[in-house]
Amino acid sequence: MTQEKRVGLSATQKADLWCRWKAGQSLHEIGRAFGKEHAVIYFLLARHGGIAPAVRRRSLLALTLAEREDISRGIAGGWSIREIAKRLERAASTVSREVARHGGRPQYRASEADHQAWESALRPKRCLLALHGKLREIVASKLILDWSPEQISGWLKRQYPEDETMRVSHETIYRSLFI
Repeated sequence: MTQEKRVGLSATQKADLWCRWKAGQSLHEIGRAFGKEHAVIYFLLARHGGIAPAVRRRSLLALTLAEREDISRGIAGGWSIREIAKRLERAASTVSREVARHGGRPQYRASEADHQAWESALRPKRCLLALHGKLREIVASKLILDWSPEQISGWLKRQYPEDETMRVSHETIYRSLFI
């Protein structure tokens, strides 16, 4: 039995998918546009709770690929960590941690380190309602009474004005419902 290679969507196609979803197209319509089954489209949308993910941007504090390449060249050139850091105008501890995190001096590869850093920045976060039982129970009880997520969010702010742990946005409630 042969397995077909899964072909994902490019970044441009994903952006188009979210535009189509936001415009109100059905899963079937979006699927036809990309030559995919509607279940595949559902899976892609459900992964983000039906809400388009924010465009990923690298933090200004994070090392860039160019800086990582300079670190790699510095290692290959036999420079000390402090020399590399000085040339990059970064703290020596930043460069030292970067090199240690990615295999040390003999194994450091800039492109691999950059890819790992980009992937680890995704850090999946648990949903607020999954973390706070009391909040989850209150939200669920209000949903059973046919309250909208907007009503629940506003009510919680008025009911618990001093308790930040009892706040949840309507978007979080929608996201929890969609998944």
